[in-house]
Amino acid sequence: MTINESQDEIIEEFELFDDWADKYEYIIDLGKKLKGLPEEQKTEENIIKGCQSRVWLNAHKDEEKLIFEADSEAIIVKGLVNMLIRVLSGHTPKEIAESDLYFMDKIGMSSHLAQTRSNGLASMVKQMKNYAIAYNSIMS
Repeated sequence: MTINESQDEIIEEFELFDDWADKYEYIIDLGKKLKGLPEEQKTEENIIKGCQSRVWLNAHKDEEKLIFEADSEAIIVKGLVNMLIRVLSGHTPKEIAESDLYFMDKIGMSSHLAQTRSNGLASMVKQMKNYAIAYNSIMS
């Protein structure tokens, strides 16, 4: 599945809900499903700067693809990062670095998140793209 196909799938899922209370509940459910990280990977170097809640992000290469793993103390943030992982993980660094992440706007995330959460979400995206850029330069 391409990055855009994954984004479109998430947009379709959110269209099933009539109001934002249900959408938040769905994000919380996604957070509960996030595998998380082992304690030894919850290090200072894996913390994403700019998030209100602590968020740890780890990336590793599996052949030509980047695999992301993450965890957070806040359940809603876990749901948000779970969506990002679903969209970006398992793609090449080049695909990730060049991706246009439109699903957050399409599902109304930017207008329904508090400013601090929106900033944190932007920081998560930036860090994932930074990993992709770093891995892309290593692999080139």
